[in-house]
Amino acid sequence: MVGPEHYSGEILNLDQAAILARGLQAAGRRIVFTNGCFDLLHVGHVDLLARARLLGDCLFVGLNGDESVHLLKGPGRPVVAEQDRAAVLASMRAVDVVVVFPELTAERLVEAIRPDIYVKGGDWDTGQKIAPEAAVVASYGGRVVYLPYQTGRSTTRLLAQIREDPPPRN
Repeated sequence: MVGPEHYSGEILNLDQAAILARGLQAAGRRIVFTNGCFDLLHVGHVDLLARARLLGDCLFVGLNGDESVHLLKGPGRPVVAEQDRAAVLASMRAVDVVVVFPELTAERLVEAIRPDIYVKGGDWDTGQKIAPEAAVVASYGGRVVYLPYQTGRSTTRLLAQIREDPPPRN
């Protein structure tokens, strides 16, 4: 595990991430956190992660594990296994830390890491569909930021397009 002086593209467990977050915050760094399935990475994901990273000094990403993706998204999901999704996310310039979690929501992760800023896509800011993690963030005085959602950019949509358009025959 890395210390506050060096972090980038790390895949950590919950305890390691919480310890690193405390060290970074003690060093005056602002932690940003977001979470999701990130099954088939697309431009909407890349944009969200890049904009989230700009809000602070380091970006922690909570990644839904395979079982929770299956429960949230249904049969045939995830398309990409959690270890591969974690490795792809960790390789991105915007992402400093990735933590895979088994639960359906990231509330336990948010409570352990206590990010200064919690980010979700604007599709969550509808008045009826507020991210469940937002209450945890509010409980310790953190800030919740909803970034604009890129309409039409989703893994579900990509999969539908793949199914509708069979690959060319060689």
